[in-house]
Amino acid sequence: MQQKPPTAFCALKNPAFALQVASATTSMESRSRGSMDIKEYFTRISYRGSYGKPDLATLTDIFQHHIRAVPFENLSIHCGESIELDLEATYNKIVRKKRGGWCMENNYLLSWVLKTLGYDVTLLGSKVYVPEFDAYADEIDHLLLKVVLDDKSYIVDGGFGMAYQIWQPMELISGTDQPQTPGVFRFVEESGVWYLEKVKRKQWVPNQSVSTSHNVEKEVCRRVYLFTLQPQDIEDFRSCNAHLQTAPDSLFVTKSICSLQTADGIRALVGWKLTEIKYNYKDNMDLVEIRILADEEIEKTLKEKFNITLDKKFVPTNRSRLSLF
Repeated sequence: MQQKPPTAFCALKNPAFALQVASATTSMESRSRGSMDIKEYFTRISYRGSYGKPDLATLTDIFQHHIRAVPFENLSIHCGESIELDLEATYNKIVRKKRGGWCMENNYLLSWVLKTLGYDVTLLGSKVYVPEFDAYADEIDHLLLKVVLDDKSYIVDGGFGMAYQIWQPMELISGTDQPQTPGVFRFVEESGVWYLEKVKRKQWVPNQSVSTSHNVEKEVCRRVYLFTLQPQDIEDFRSCNAHLQTAPDSLFVTKSICSLQTADGIRALVGWKLTEIKYNYKDNMDLVEIRILADEEIEKTLKEKFNITLDKKFVPTNRSRLSLF
């Protein structure tokens, strides 16, 4: 009998009413001062490219700027702050306060951006794989996006973070390897259920005294999550957004997490452990460098490595044995 995985990202609910994001369909020209502004978002992610045509090249460019500028993080939980599932609050947090967020914040904001630019966007829900339990979550616990372009569907997920964050939109086709800088990703479809997998490289760890994963040497192909194409609404995630901030076994309560994609890899601060990875550093190996920080180094590291300045006192936490790599 498999042991039940701990609460991971969210437990999906399905209320009878749906939240309509009116701001996503408001024209850019009619935005009043103080409201959400697509150009302000572009400044936040340092995007200076064109956006007049909703094509794959523009989508990919905006997406890559987003994941390299906006961290995947849950620091609010460990600062005594609540995470609101509200579009304007998310916009204010990520764009104006230059913070990051978890999947329900990053992908919610991205859905607004893409809808504003004229893309056909659908919210989907997935169940994340937990390798320590060799099982997927019992309920939907991750928010991702489907974008349709020229009769082709793509998965756009800017809110998974860590080493399993995709760097490009992935075409929704089964059984085809889609190589990206982080590794080779692919979807496998069985009876209407889609599975995301990542083929990993070996890792070169100069500091062998610090473990990087539960089974770095044994694991070659890593399952990431499964999902169906059943459309979801942001309102479906409201109760779980609140639950994950308080559940004692929630991954986000037991670990403080901040990760950011870089030009050639990722950096992540989990508790006091700072991990920096350079993909394909040499001989098809990823370079993994790890350092344990002292309490007095945390604030400076968040600012210098992640461009994050917190308003309230941050208490690092790492009470879970689950690996994020």
